[in-house]
Amino acid sequence: MGDTANRQIEAYLDVNLDKLENFFHSDVISFYGPLVRGIDDLFKHYIEDIRDNPKSKRRTKHLAVILTTPGGSAEVVERIVGVIRHHYELVSFIVPDCAYSAGTILCMSGDNIYMDYYSVLGPIDPQVENKEGKLVPALGYLDKVKEMITKAQNGVLTDAEFLILKDMDLAELRAYEQAQELTVDLLKKWLVKYKFKIGIIIVVQGILLLMKKRKNGLKISLRNWEKHLFGARMLVR
Repeated sequence: MGDTANRQIEAYLDVNLDKLENFFHSDVISFYGPLVRGIDDLFKHYIEDIRDNPKSKRRTKHLAVILTTPGGSAEVVERIVGVIRHHYELVSFIVPDCAYSAGTILCMSGDNIYMDYYSVLGPIDPQVENKEGKLVPALGYLDKVKEMITKAQNGVLTDAEFLILKDMDLAELRAYEQAQELTVDLLKKWLVKYKFKIGIIIVVQGILLLMKKRKNGLKISLRNWEKHLFGARMLVR
């Protein structure tokens, strides 16, 4: 019974993916989950299978990605975009629910983003794996360390904060800084190369703030969304 139900679900998904492919005149893939190590390999193998499949209905230069993700690694996103752009000239992202953190960075590599009233793009805050193997928001850690250093300089650091600061792993902090630097570099490259190439106006609150700064050389601040998992919704269609 379980196998029968799975086949019915897969058949239903195939029918609707075919409809989307015909609507967008594109290949369509769907991804649901975190953007962590190994997912870049999954994208590579899956997209290569699509492109190499002799039974493929069309040879299109357009890929539409249905994306729902809590976020993940900026490094993984960079590799995914490298794979996608190797095979496709036009890329669209469809966000039916949410694309937080690195998911938002991934969307910025596309030519189009499709959202509705329920869709959310999250704060641009890359996540890094800590010593315990858990993904943590890099900017959140960096902000707290800077805050405690400032308090120490002003002589108001508490004993508890001193112990936390003393036990900070400098190599781990450097990894957070590298994730932040990579994110800024990727945004500068992708926003100019894909989003601004035909003067597209992005309809997402935080990205509009970035676009206003373009005349001054596209200076990007990752603090347009202050809190992790606090998203920006669509403003107009």
